[in-house]
Amino acid sequence: MKREKTQFVCQNCGNASPRWLGKCPACEAWNSHVEERAPTAAGRKAAGSAIPRSAAMPLSRISTDQMPRLQTISPEFNHVLGDGVVPGSVVLIGGDPGIGKSTLLLQEAAGMSREGFPVLYVTGEESAQQTKMRAQRLGLDSDALYVLAETEVESVLATILQLQPRLVVVDSIQTMYTPLLESAPGSVSQVRECALRLIQVAKAENIPVFLVGHVTKEGMLAGPKVLEHMVDALLLFEGDRDHFYRILRAAKNRFGSTREIGVFEMTEKGLRDVPNPSAVFLSERRSENTGSAVICCMEGTRPLLLEIQALVSPSNYGLPQRTTTGLDVKRVQMLLAVLEKRLGYHVGTMDVYVNAVGGFRIDETSADLGIITCIASSMRNRVVDSSAVVIGEIGLGGELRAVAQIESRLAEAEKMGFRHAVIPRGNRKNLSLDIKVTVHAVSQAEEAFEIVLQ
Repeated sequence: MKREKTQFVCQNCGNASPRWLGKCPACEAWNSHVEERAPTAAGRKAAGSAIPRSAAMPLSRISTDQMPRLQTISPEFNHVLGDGVVPGSVVLIGGDPGIGKSTLLLQEAAGMSREGFPVLYVTGEESAQQTKMRAQRLGLDSDALYVLAETEVESVLATILQLQPRLVVVDSIQTMYTPLLESAPGSVSQVRECALRLIQVAKAENIPVFLVGHVTKEGMLAGPKVLEHMVDALLLFEGDRDHFYRILRAAKNRFGSTREIGVFEMTEKGLRDVPNPSAVFLSERRSENTGSAVICCMEGTRPLLLEIQALVSPSNYGLPQRTTTGLDVKRVQMLLAVLEKRLGYHVGTMDVYVNAVGGFRIDETSADLGIITCIASSMRNRVVDSSAVVIGEIGLGGELRAVAQIESRLAEAEKMGFRHAVIPRGNRKNLSLDIKVTVHAVSQAEEAFEIVLQ
């Protein structure tokens, strides 16, 4: 009996090897190679014949006049995509189970089909009846929304070519398979091949395709890393399932900015846009509590006012606790060292807990001043001025460093009714915006404490 040929494929990057390797030579990941059946010669020939042929053209002769962006039903979704969906683009959406990926795409598919254009929703994880039940729960119905419960990619491609839909949703790419490969669905070779076939049809037929991707327990997208390189845009759904709010963030976008986010609220009727996130995140703030301050972060072109909370208490254990939610714990530890060394706050024997309210993840350094202000407020048991917003990056010497887009931040603070703003002195010289907020430009963190701690 002839033995089947096998190969070892890296689950991280898709690198194939005829023998097992402890360390992948391509991505340098350890223990990432798994054994799979090698594709047959007939399979390679059939896959190669499906690739559409095109002729080379000078860049100056290529026209984009016939490629208007498709507008989705959700303005927040449009904002993240870069003002709409580009025809022929392939977008991969990933996130934790139950975060709302399928809900968002089903809402968009049903909404875009109401204009009379056919939209194809391919479900590989549910039956057509189960998808209908979910649509009824969300209050969705449309005669132009076609549901296809299929996992074989050839059948999906045939339906796309026959129906010529305005939009295609594949939920999820890990359930798709092609009989040209003998490996199981969800394997590196199957995910890579199915994604390639869908991308080829999307580009040839000028049909936008949305792919839902699973994530691993570490939070990374399941499948080969090359999948993220193949698609045009990678959107990540973030948020705690214990909170109502979800953040849609662009990690890659060939047709727009990767700094934009969309904010949604999970309701009984699905995901709802949050057009004014600052008001939502500050709605439950109690101004009389110590250890609370308001900061302003920039997410692309959008300023967001967020509340930072800190609690400092004497440690009952030998090793003080450093716990953060929504913030980088190493950044907080560095700021605690600045407070201890430069500002004279003895936090070395104290437990410190810092929280970004609302389940939002803050990566911007302009939150530094707000973090140390909260910690100082909790230690000294003094309330931070509820009408003030604090903005600034802290250096290792305790000095305040200038931040970008200060005028947009101050305009957002004025819109939300704040009367005072503490900013780095380096931002004062470039400030030309006529606003009603009283601006306090300081160069050291101690000066900011004197202004906002009551």
